[in-house]
Amino acid sequence: MNNVNRRDFLKLSGSSIIGLTLGGVALRANAQEQVTLEDPTAIALKYVHESEVEGHYCDNCQYIQGEDGEEWRPCGIFPGKVVNAKGWCSAWMKKAG
Repeated sequence: MNNVNRRDFLKLSGSSIIGLTLGGVALRANAQEQVTLEDPTAIALKYVHESEVEGHYCDNCQYIQGEDGEEWRPCGIFPGKVVNAKGWCSAWMKKAG
């Protein structure tokens, strides 16, 4: 694990629990607004609209929701918001399968 301070860890943990609790259907129904780089969760998770890490994209993360091929999709980490499929954050975890 990277050098993560306690505050960032708690933000990540809280965001993950909230995102996972809402479920995929609720996220797809409520996601409307694009996440901004100034969003507090985005800052804590170092979210970027275009990943600089080869093979690590929101598009292949287990938290992504919505239809494959869409540019902006709902994410379990950012409830009610959509992320760029080419983006990345430190909560990225490769999809199983």
